[in-house]
Amino acid sequence: MTVLTTLALTTSLVHAQTAWTGGDDLPNNPLACDATAATPAAMPYDGGVPTNPPDRKGKEITVVDVPKLIGIGYFDATSKGIAEAAKEIGTMKATTDGPTKANIDDQITLIDNYITSGVDGILFAANDPVAIAPVLKKALAAGINVVGYDANSEPDARQWFVNQAEFNGIAKSMIDSLAAETGPDASFAIVTSTFTTPNQARWISEMGAYAAKCHPGLKWLETVEAQEDNILSFNQANTLINKYGDDLKGILGMTSVATPAAADAVTQAGKCGSVAVVGLATPNAMKPYVEADCVKSVVLWNPVDLGYAAAYVIRAAADGTLQPGATSVAAGKLGNLSVINGSEILLGAPFVFTKDNIGDFNF
Repeated sequence: MTVLTTLALTTSLVHAQTAWTGGDDLPNNPLACDATAATPAAMPYDGGVPTNPPDRKGKEITVVDVPKLIGIGYFDATSKGIAEAAKEIGTMKATTDGPTKANIDDQITLIDNYITSGVDGILFAANDPVAIAPVLKKALAAGINVVGYDANSEPDARQWFVNQAEFNGIAKSMIDSLAAETGPDASFAIVTSTFTTPNQARWISEMGAYAAKCHPGLKWLETVEAQEDNILSFNQANTLINKYGDDLKGILGMTSVATPAAADAVTQAGKCGSVAVVGLATPNAMKPYVEADCVKSVVLWNPVDLGYAAAYVIRAAADGTLQPGATSVAAGKLGNLSVINGSEILLGAPFVFTKDNIGDFNF
């Protein structure tokens, strides 16, 4: 188990803003309190279109998957899902090739080389949504099918993007997991990156709206910044524990750094079982705390399913069965996935890792 040796600093490091609920004024859209799925809002297709693609319907196609980088567990998992789907489909040869560091220039060069070699399809997870757009548009202009997953590009630079989770979906999973562990009237605090980080701001804003709608008894104490720094995250969580004492029943970690650091702080404070930690993190970072029964819920998504879905989407795009204006797409064992936001395919609800399943994942 990772043990941080630097103990809590003074409260001067706590950049708190009481009951801070989000950094923008965009409207929230909290999901239903039960498991009722949201109805996607109708939006016109805003993706790109390949120029004069050959007839690929039912024919064997060659697809290259270019993730942000290779050699890490997360993208090993997406590649595994792509390979699994390709085997099921039977008419798609898929390989993964990406930079060894999350470098946009290297990723662009790789994609450009595959355009030259004449692949039928390109899957990507963008290191930079804007910088990658020209080379993806070049692929579309060459008649190649282009589908993104995990990290999007500008919409018109690809046909479809497989979105792993929406903001309100993450919010529901986080708050439901917290309430299940702490009870309906518990007090909690949040450790986030910064108050201006877009994803975290939207997640927290949606969490506030969902908690007010579905768990009104929860008491939100405060939100603190930790800037995705391991030591600062630990110190912030430790300060919250000392500041609120027995009143603090839960900590929500909004980053893959803050969540294990908060779990470490709770562990070192001897608060396992009395202070719940729920957060966004990778399974490998949280296994020690989950297996020690200090953390019960880790929220993310299943990257194997994400890659699997992306492979089915690009096959459907190549076959012409997934056309602009479609409302869903068939994705093998995942069933029919909804089209949202014009040209995005929603993987589904976030995945909650628990002691029962976390050992099945390695990333």
